[in-house]
Amino acid sequence: MASGVHKVDISWDRRPAGTVANVVFDNSRKLNSLNPPALLDLTEAFLGLAREDDLRVVVLSGAGGKAFIGGADINHMAGMKTSEDGRAFITSVHKLCQAIRDCPVPVICRMEGYTLGAGLEVAAACDMRIAADNAFFGMPEVKVGVPSVVEAALLPRLIGWGRTSWLLLTAENIDAATADRWGMVEQVVPAAKIGEAVERCVASIVEGTPKAVRAQKRLMRRWERLPLDEAVQAGIDAFAQSVAEGEHIERMGAFVNRNRK
Repeated sequence: MASGVHKVDISWDRRPAGTVANVVFDNSRKLNSLNPPALLDLTEAFLGLAREDDLRVVVLSGAGGKAFIGGADINHMAGMKTSEDGRAFITSVHKLCQAIRDCPVPVICRMEGYTLGAGLEVAAACDMRIAADNAFFGMPEVKVGVPSVVEAALLPRLIGWGRTSWLLLTAENIDAATADRWGMVEQVVPAAKIGEAVERCVASIVEGTPKAVRAQKRLMRRWERLPLDEAVQAGIDAFAQSVAEGEHIERMGAFVNRNRK
């Protein structure tokens, strides 16, 4: 889909075990910055993906190689005058992040170049993050007069409060090696190898059974909200439901029979 100067391209990789969706956001003339139409199109894309029963994995990337998402469109931000303007815009950022988090299958974030501000919030909303060694990350909002909000609240879960404070209060960028050391990303690879690294991750996920992978992501989202004892009970319920659905029988049976040979 396309609106104005940006595009949201979805390509489908149909595999025997299910479908992989590659979502590429292209506003590369502006470092893939996000304005309201782009946010709406990306949100609608993820809401549509959530309805695909055969979907196994989503890979989200930015076009051009210079940025995953370089932040919010500064021209739009500068034009905001009222609290209603601010609320409407930042709520649209949150809705995109929530659509990604609500996607029933794993979402892998592929990051090259700059991931800044709202882009880092989108990345934090994904399940896994794979970065090229030329990547840089930052939350520059306080330097342009607003706080970092919405899914920036996920950052302490990823990197801890001290490192989150460093990013949000100094507004300094960090490189890929630092992001890796801090736990912001799951893997850093040479830029020329990022496609291979993403494919390895996709292939590993697809090796899991479809219902189990969806159940695992759904359970992990519940774990975020529940006290420990309730989270454990939710896991017991999820396991029991999985056994009732019977997806394990063929896989476990093959393993047992292999051991008997």
